[in-house]
This record gives sequence, structure tokens and C-alpha cells, in this order.
Amino acid sequence: MARVSPAPDPDPAPVGMPQQILAVPMQSKYQCQQCHELLRRPVQALCGHRFCVRCLAQLTSSGPKPCEACRIEEIFEEPLSILNSSDAFPDNAARREIESLPANCPNEGCSWKGLVKEYEAQHEGKCMFDRVPCKACRLLILRSEQEKHSERECEERTLNCKYCKASFNFKDIKAHDEVCQKFPMQCKDCGKKKIPREKFPEHSKSCVKSKVACPFTAVGCRALVEHEKQAEHEQASAQEHLRLLLDCLCQLRRQGDGPGEWQEDSGPGLYCAPEERPTATAASAKLTATLEQKTTALENIVCVLNREVERSSLTLEAFARQHRLDQEKIENLTNKVRQLERSLTLRDMQLSETEQKLRELEYCTHDGVFVWKITEFSRRRQEALAGRAPAMFSPAFFSSKYGYKMCLRLYLNGDGTGRGTHLSLFFVVMKGRFDALLKWPFSQKVTLMLLDQNNREHIIDAFRPDITSSSFQRPVSEMNIASGCPLFCPLSKLAGKSSYLRDDTIFIKAIVDLSGL
Repeated sequence: MARVSPAPDPDPAPVGMPQQILAVPMQSKYQCQQCHELLRRPVQALCGHRFCVRCLAQLTSSGPKPCEACRIEEIFEEPLSILNSSDAFPDNAARREIESLPANCPNEGCSWKGLVKEYEAQHEGKCMFDRVPCKACRLLILRSEQEKHSERECEERTLNCKYCKASFNFKDIKAHDEVCQKFPMQCKDCGKKKIPREKFPEHSKSCVKSKVACPFTAVGCRALVEHEKQAEHEQASAQEHLRLLLDCLCQLRRQGDGPGEWQEDSGPGLYCAPEERPTATAASAKLTATLEQKTTALENIVCVLNREVERSSLTLEAFARQHRLDQEKIENLTNKVRQLERSLTLRDMQLSETEQKLRELEYCTHDGVFVWKITEFSRRRQEALAGRAPAMFSPAFFSSKYGYKMCLRLYLNGDGTGRGTHLSLFFVVMKGRFDALLKWPFSQKVTLMLLDQNNREHIIDAFRPDITSSSFQRPVSEMNIASGCPLFCPLSKLAGKSSYLRDDTIFIKAIVDLSGL
């Protein structure tokens, strides 16, 4: 096959398709070595490893790169293991295989099913149960609710004022209503509604029901009257207004200053000339002395107040210093509490790890034979049906004290082709402490059994590992991809009075052939 540079991909997705769309177990040959998802438009490098076309383009964007998969599998060989986009070629055979695999939508609530090709062309990016970010507030929402969210729920959505047509964010609606000049207001005096704010001051001045101060306020009238009753008030209170004017005039006379003044005690309308007021100088001197006494008293009061202010300032400074000291103590204590919380968290993690190791040691075997007792089968099955715990892992067991580390994975409601009809049982190779001393890939025969508690007819399935599968290579993570029997045991055999299910308990046995080790 001629090698060609991968053409620009019209699909904006930079990585492969999610593994969750597959309705069958994921096979390693369909996995991109870069993004570890289902291959999208696969290309094959010279070393034989497959990549998504965009993953390879990104990986080699700055020049040729060594293939990490070759290093992990210990088959690195130059120049075959050097990745270069110009040397890769489209793997149409793998693409056709992938596109013909059964698929379902991974989004919760969506019942779409079909082929991977149909998913990519018709369903991906269009599912109404897909969660997409709102363009305004970035909140993740269902695609089906995107329009409703944008129009009614988004805190960052833009609105247009129905009165002045100005644009603003939804969260600023109250602030805008407070300043909008077209906002309708109601007069509390006359009850008139829908008065624009810009015309409300003018209305307040002309409103016949609004109350204003009497024009005789300057001389002491405290009445507040409505516009339409202003004339009636002035007419009814004429005598009161005259009395207030007379009192004001009398006060002005007493404060008058000039060569002569009107005297209240001289009789009505009598004028006293300066020479006829022999006691004016004495009265003035007495008034001056009184004012000096008041001034002195006020100065003393001011001095006392100044001393009190100075004393208060010193007290406030002392309080401020103490407050700063208290804040520093609080910060120190807070930091100590945080350190203790972190220490407790680490202790809890260590304790949890220790408990896990103790549980593993309790059930651990070192001869390649493991019997797994599963109690409360009915409850666990209901949890699997509800999707809360579809799978469960067994404790780890070993082929020998320094041998392979393994465990079992059980689906009580089936997985892949066995979903809803069978128990699915898989064998998992785990990362062990002595993997560097072992032979890889793992090639020992594995026998899986569901034990008949009457010891008559056990359900048995056995397989030899596919040494080309990544499931049986030396683990680089905690555990490899599970491999085994999706159609291990029909669920109908566990119904009624089954010899495989007694006292709500089943027993599963795994035997690893140790020949050749």
C-alpha cells in the first residue's frame, strides 16, 4: 500500500471516539496508541501501530517522534519505530472493521443503537442527551434544553428592556430598573400609574393630590397641603398667618440696630431716642459679660472633649494593635489546623491502603487456584440491574509467591453480548511487584468455573491467552483490560432452586495452569 500523508481531517474532534460507545468489549487493535480511545480515521505507522489521523498529526507536528508503544512492548527498532506523518498510510481495513462494530450512545437516557459508522455520521454531536456548555455562562446543560436555558435560565443571558429597548445582562435587571428613564412609576398621592421616570418630577409638581409646604413656612406655618387645597388653606388660616407675621415683626424689632428702636415696654407705637435710653450701655456691657462667660465655658468644654478624643484615639490604637495580634494568632492556628487536616487525610489514606492489603492477604492464594465466595447475590444483582454497580472485582491471587498477580471481574447482569442474559466473567492480569522477573506476554491456560454446590455439574469455560492482545502484555497501569467470557453462564440457571445459588451465595473458581513456569 502506498504511503501518503494524512489529508486534513474535516472533523474538528482532535481525538478518537469514546470507548463507551461500543456495545462489545474493546479490542486493543482498535485503540489509538496516543489518545487510547476508539480509532477515528485510523492510520498505520511503519512499526505497525495504529493512530487516529489527528492524533498522529499532533504528535509529529514538531517533527518525527519515537513510538512509545514500541518502547513499552520492547520492540523499538530504528528507523521503523520513528513516527513520521509522511510515512504513515490510511488503514482502511481497520476503519471498515471499526465502522461495522455495534454501538450505542453513552449519554444517560439516550436509547440510540446502531453501528459505529452511523454513530459518527448521524448521532455524534447531535444527541439531545449530550451535555454541552452554554456559550454565555459555560454551564453544562442537555442539548435538548439549550434553547430553554438560553431564553429563561442563563444568568448571563442578554435582555432588552421593554421600556427603553436598552440591552443588559439578566443579573443587572434590577439595577437597570432603578435608572431606566422609561420605567413606569405610580404616584403615591393621586394613584396614577405608568408615569415614565423621566416625567415623574414634572408630574409631582403639577399633581393636584401632591402635598407641598405652605408659602408661610418662612414665618412658622408647618402645614402640608395638597395643590388643589392651597387657596382654601390660605383663606381658612389667614388669622393664624397674620399672628405669625406679627410675632416675626416683633422679634425683628427686638433685634433691630440703629439710633433708636421700638421698645415693647414703652407702650404701643412709642419711640425712644438715644438720649432717652440711659441704661442701654449698661445692658450692652452686661450682655458682653454674659457672652464672655458662655465663651469661656464653651472653651473649657472643648478642652475636655479634646482630652477625651485623645484618650479615645489611644484606646483605639491599642485595640487595633491587639486586633492585629489576634489576627496573626488566628492565621497561625488556621495554618496548624490545615496541616493537621492534611496529616489526618494522609493517615486515613495509609490506613485504607493497609486495610486493603490485609483483605488481600486474607483471601490471597499463591498456587494459581482461587475460589471466590460471593454473598448477598440478590442485592448485588439488583444493584447491577440498576446500573449502580455493574461490575465487581475479586481479591487478587498469584501464580506463586513471586509470580503473576491476577484477579477476576464479574458482571452480574452481563456485559457486551451477554448483557441482560448471562453472567459475564473476565480474567484480569494485574501489575505485580515481581513482573520484571516474569515471562511476558502471559500465556498460561486459564480455567473459569461456576461451582455446583451439589458437586455434580460445574459450569466450566477455559481459554488460552492471545499473546498479541494488550490484555496479556506486561501491565503498565494497575491492571490490564479484562479478557474472558461474556457468555459465561445463562442467568436462567440461577433462577428458582438452583444448585449454583444456595443461601444467596455463589462460588466461582479460577485455575491457572502453571505448566512451564
